[in-house]
Amino acid sequence: MSDGRAVAGPDGRPRCPWGLSAEDYVAYHDEEWGRPVHGDDALFERLCLEAFQSGLSWITILRRREGFRKAFAGFRIAEVARFTDVDRERLLADEGIIRNRAKIDATLANAKVLAAWEPGELDALIWSYAPDPATRPVPAATGEVPAVTDESTALSKALKQRGLRFIGPTTAYALMQACGLVDDHIAGCFVRGAADRSPA
Repeated sequence: MSDGRAVAGPDGRPRCPWGLSAEDYVAYHDEEWGRPVHGDDALFERLCLEAFQSGLSWITILRRREGFRKAFAGFRIAEVARFTDVDRERLLADEGIIRNRAKIDATLANAKVLAAWEPGELDALIWSYAPDPATRPVPAATGEVPAVTDESTALSKALKQRGLRFIGPTTAYALMQACGLVDDHIAGCFVRGAADRSPA
């Protein structure tokens, strides 16, 4: 059993323990989580998926990711913003996603809000809350990784003030981790430090 420190996988490379807890996690851990994500549509997708994950395990979302992409027009903000009540009913009946009424409604409402923003505005806003890497200690084990930070609390507040829903401080921090605003790969993990975290 892991003590939360890096664990060697079948290929011999040390990883965060969660990155080896299910087969689906390996590629996500190695190639995506903690790598910088830019672009309004790409960040909208992560924002939506993190909101849908609230109260569930991430593996549940990861295994339905393609279903989500198909259901929500590839998370293209302009297209989702044009969804109608007919689309809403379709989503509520779609077994390929999480059929949570409040989360679906929030996704549709958020798309309508974001469609009115300037191109690049969501990207700039989210990345403006990326902390200076030099001020963050390297977690030695998963137990040292926070669930919420001052930056995620501030990001959540800023997004809510701009009209976005279903984005609390914990969800905001999960977004920051997933999109590379912070590097929470633990010490010894071969992915740690693999990507530049400065804003584009």
